[in-house]
Amino acid sequence: MTRAWILPMVLVLCGSALAMGQISKGHPGTAAALLLVFLALAGVNSPLIFPKSIGVREAQRRSVADGRPVVFWRPGCMYCMRLRIRLGRSARQLYWVNIWRDPAGAAVVRAANDGNETVPTVVVAGQPHTNPDPDWVREQLSPRP
Repeated sequence: MTRAWILPMVLVLCGSALAMGQISKGHPGTAAALLLVFLALAGVNSPLIFPKSIGVREAQRRSVADGRPVVFWRPGCMYCMRLRIRLGRSARQLYWVNIWRDPAGAAVVRAANDGNETVPTVVVAGQPHTNPDPDWVREQLSPRP
């Protein structure tokens, strides 16, 4: 759990240190701007922007029941952030598995990607898709005729 928060905390600490340096030089406006930039970066790299993660077994069970895709992700992954942001509110309809919190989820990703933990890996109807286009993922949420 703590590994997911390392990068955001480092960004907050670095931003705070730089802001304090600017304040000591008499530039409070620059300090505020720097701190805001680093806080924004920390927020984007934190697990908070993703829907609540569940375990891989529960995600697979729910996916079989309702046909929704399962997304395997990890904090700090730029491609995962891209997928999450481009999906917008539709992201809440997917089942998200944080591979840093769920070793079984990491094993599923490795099995699908030749031993690599390449994320995002989206599983639709039992078929893994590595780093798919967000528009394609959104289409998978549409009701099938």
